[in-house]
Amino acid sequence: MAAVRLGKNHLRWCKGCNLPVLESKECPVCGSVTEETVLTPPGDARPAFPHDIDLIRSVLDSGYGEGTGKAVIPDGHAVILNKAPGLDRMDEVIIDGTVIATMRYDIGSGWKFVSRMQGAYRIGKACTKGYVVCDPSAVPFVQESKNLMAPGVINADPGIKAGDEIIIVTEDRKVIAAGTARMDGPEMVSADKGMAVRTRWYRPETPVGPGKPRSWDEIAEANRNVIKRRVDEAVSFINKTVSETKLPAIVSFSGGKDSLATLLLTLDAGLKLPVLFVDTGLEFTETVEHVHDVCARHGLELKEEKAPTDAFFGNLVYFGPPAKDFRWCCKTNKLGPTVGAITKNYPDGVLSFIGQRKYESEARNSKPRVWKNPWTPGQTGASPIQSWSAMHVWLYIFLKKEPFNVWYTRGLDRIGCFLCPASDLSEFEIVSGGSSRWKQWDDYLTDYMNERGLPPEWKQYALWRWKDAPKSIREEVQRVSGKEVSELTRQTKSPETGPLTIKVQEGYSPCVIGYSVEAALSRPVDLKKIKPFCHALGWIVEEDPDGEFVTADYTTIYREGSIICKANIKYDASAHMDETFQVIMRAEQCVGCGLCAARCSTGALYMENGKVHIREDECIYCKDCFGPCPSVNFSKGSEEFDQ
Repeated sequence: MAAVRLGKNHLRWCKGCNLPVLESKECPVCGSVTEETVLTPPGDARPAFPHDIDLIRSVLDSGYGEGTGKAVIPDGHAVILNKAPGLDRMDEVIIDGTVIATMRYDIGSGWKFVSRMQGAYRIGKACTKGYVVCDPSAVPFVQESKNLMAPGVINADPGIKAGDEIIIVTEDRKVIAAGTARMDGPEMVSADKGMAVRTRWYRPETPVGPGKPRSWDEIAEANRNVIKRRVDEAVSFINKTVSETKLPAIVSFSGGKDSLATLLLTLDAGLKLPVLFVDTGLEFTETVEHVHDVCARHGLELKEEKAPTDAFFGNLVYFGPPAKDFRWCCKTNKLGPTVGAITKNYPDGVLSFIGQRKYESEARNSKPRVWKNPWTPGQTGASPIQSWSAMHVWLYIFLKKEPFNVWYTRGLDRIGCFLCPASDLSEFEIVSGGSSRWKQWDDYLTDYMNERGLPPEWKQYALWRWKDAPKSIREEVQRVSGKEVSELTRQTKSPETGPLTIKVQEGYSPCVIGYSVEAALSRPVDLKKIKPFCHALGWIVEEDPDGEFVTADYTTIYREGSIICKANIKYDASAHMDETFQVIMRAEQCVGCGLCAARCSTGALYMENGKVHIREDECIYCKDCFGPCPSVNFSKGSEEFDQ
């Protein structure tokens, strides 16, 4: 994953006060000049909670000996984490104003503390293992970016295994470098050739010792004026947007920190807006409880919309496990209830304040502060915190003394569905050990794997998270498993059911009225289900007496799955095919999003039991119902949704 700067790095540090300072080049406490803390893009740093610190310390103690963790991170010292691009999860570890290491989760082996020089200096004072002693004559070569070769090793911790993160020291324990072992410890000492350690950090630096301990309450208070300026601007934006749009306003609350900050800002603006919470059915139990608690504590009206009980597990039979590049669940479990709630409560439109930030993704960075989403008709979205970093959000919440979702204290940096395919393996490790909901998903994956003859590695490395895994993941999984991803994802047994897909024949065939386009579906279709919806295609709908086909205007759909669409010009023939396929998907594989029903001004389309239905006599053939459709998009393999 490439490093992309999505906004300005706001993190600075007063070395004298040992305080992280946002934005200001002058320390708000002592007035001295602050220094920028250089972060890997996107630079969306956040506080480390006690769980995060305990994890770092445990990895250090395991790799370098008991007590090393507290030597590196003393009690009472604030730690900041900055998510950096990696194959799985990787966080830069910042303490005392400097990046001392990255915490990296490796596929197949778990967490590693990848030390930089500042981290190595701290480790060197306390470690009882994980060290390699190099000959003095080898020191200049190592510090000139050379790797440490076996002849330059005097001694090494015998417990070192190839692939371990280690530090290189001299006999008097002066730290020289940090890197990765390429041999086991005993082999380094005995070998007369070969690379012992691949060095990563080796240039001498002035050690940054532990500064004054600081609590997050102190840090938040020191940054109060910066946060106040942000709040004042956001409050002004909220009031101005409400005034200009002239729509009823709500807060979209997911239970995460960003939507919590947005909700608090609307309260600061003097508003007590209704709160819309979409319970996808895949939320953490604690998230649902948190949403109810926040609304009750602030006396806010909660409009809770729940996804149908079988919206996710019921649709698995059609779509299979969702994936990063195939997130159909966003439509069935989030989009559908959202559209339903807006249509039901705000038929003339609604202004929704959403906790969207540009630092979250390139897609969100490119969005305006006020926007309309084609997937949610009737909703105007607005983000008061679009340009806030995660640190702005957290310090604001700390200053407000506002309780937040407990899962942030358990190791997650983002809160969503408990099985979200966008999650890392490290996050699944946290969720599987802490949520009672995980077992149902784990059992499903086991059954899916066994029914299709997939190997255990498919589940072990969560390869279900991609329809087409990126090259970097394929290579890493091959390295740790010895097998190509194609071997691990190839099904040896064919599933009995699956999604309906379409293949359109290339080119156009001249016919009597002009042109025709032919297509083939992946399986036979149910014409009795499809016929009522064909009214949206045109005035004339006829059915073959033998039940072999149905004709609507210039379109013919055959029971075995072939389609012919005719028109006067090529463009219209192609457009007819797109509309026909959407009608078929609407009838056969509706995911219950309600988008088409929301676009139907006459009410001919309506939702019942989580599926769309049609009152044929009320259809006026306006075709307003045609547009974005999850079933169509995912049958064609596209992914265009970003709520």
